[in-house]
Amino acid sequence: MRGFYQNIRNGNSFSVINSELRLPVFSYLMNKPIKSDFIKNFMLVGFGDIGTAWNGSSPWDRENAINTREVSFGPTGGSSKVILDSQKNPIVGSYGIGARTRLFGYYLRFDWAWPVEDGLILDNQFTFSLGLDF
Repeated sequence: MRGFYQNIRNGNSFSVINSELRLPVFSYLMNKPIKSDFIKNFMLVGFGDIGTAWNGSSPWDRENAINTREVSFGPTGGSSKVILDSQKNPIVGSYGIGARTRLFGYYLRFDWAWPVEDGLILDNQFTFSLGLDF
């Protein structure tokens, strides 16, 4: 999920939907063949992601790790503990803008994403990726 740090949701089951709208800027604007691989493959991107991961039968199961937190306290460095139960929304999403291109045969991705968790838009995050495929 773009916009979140790794492992925002985890479990042995998952579901995710990603959608991108890619606009090949220079290919649209130039009316002649483009020799530069960097310019020919340059695209501006708008995207949206939504997904979840869980353990158990359902993402809304109370046994999921996101719903339980253990807090230790006491004079001897944690001699007592309290287990806090909550019901967080297991579905997270993000939206944002980015750019894609290819340089020396490697695909470069730059994304600026705004994550959404529990209905709140969190601080944006920049991501850079280098790979052999978009």
